[in-house]
Amino acid sequence: GEDKPLSITVTRDVIRVTSVKSRMLDPGYGYVRISQFQSRTGDNLREAVEKLEEHAGGPLKGLVLDLRNNPGGVLSAAVSVSDAFIKDGIIVYTEGRLDDAKLKFNAKPTDILNGAPIVVLVNGGSASASEIVAGALQDHRRAIIMGRKTFGKGSVQTILPMDNGSALKLTTAKYYTPSGTSIQATGISPDVELENLKITDSETTSTSRIKEADLARHLEGDSERKTETGQNSGKTKDAGSAKDAVPLAKRDYPVYEALNLLKGLAILQKRSS
Repeated sequence: GEDKPLSITVTRDVIRVTSVKSRMLDPGYGYVRISQFQSRTGDNLREAVEKLEEHAGGPLKGLVLDLRNNPGGVLSAAVSVSDAFIKDGIIVYTEGRLDDAKLKFNAKPTDILNGAPIVVLVNGGSASASEIVAGALQDHRRAIIMGRKTFGKGSVQTILPMDNGSALKLTTAKYYTPSGTSIQATGISPDVELENLKITDSETTSTSRIKEADLARHLEGDSERKTETGQNSGKTKDAGSAKDAVPLAKRDYPVYEALNLLKGLAILQKRSS
């Protein structure tokens, strides 16, 4: 410790937090995390998806949109994020006692993923603008919502200036999803509910257990006879995939489950086309 108090000069400044982060989960499958909704979050989302597609070498097969523990933020950003994936219809609307409290926001005819499947991750810390996005994508059947029920903050506050220089903050309206569901004190219920689980080492390494082909002098299969020793590309690919999946499962179980769901949806989408 110090013998006497320290004198520290604090300088006021604008702290800019990066609200959008992205990465590739698997070839063709992207991940975007939105920590809060700021004025440029919609633009940042579009830029992130473009970079993911450049990295993938083409359109994404699916996207995980992570809104967990996102407390909300600017309404226009929530509308912009929703509009990036919805081609038409209502995104969100508000209802209040006065006419000026009644607002409606509609989508423009664009979908930056061209219909590729989306899984949105939410939990009890997802509130306000996060719930607007989740509710819009859910009602339009544009995404599968996965995780835990959201916070339930669906009210609009208006600040009224007073003559003495102070201000009064009043709740003047409520948010409603496209289907007419109030978010306030209700929240968004996920399509797929996940518990807060942790994967043990024994569970995550189950994919790398010894198989028949690993045993000495095992009976060869037809495919092995056609492949030269040491050149079984299929086996090498599986080993690499299992290796990549283990740290992801340990680090974030819901993301791992979302990725598996996206892969299944992509397969069904391909078969039906």
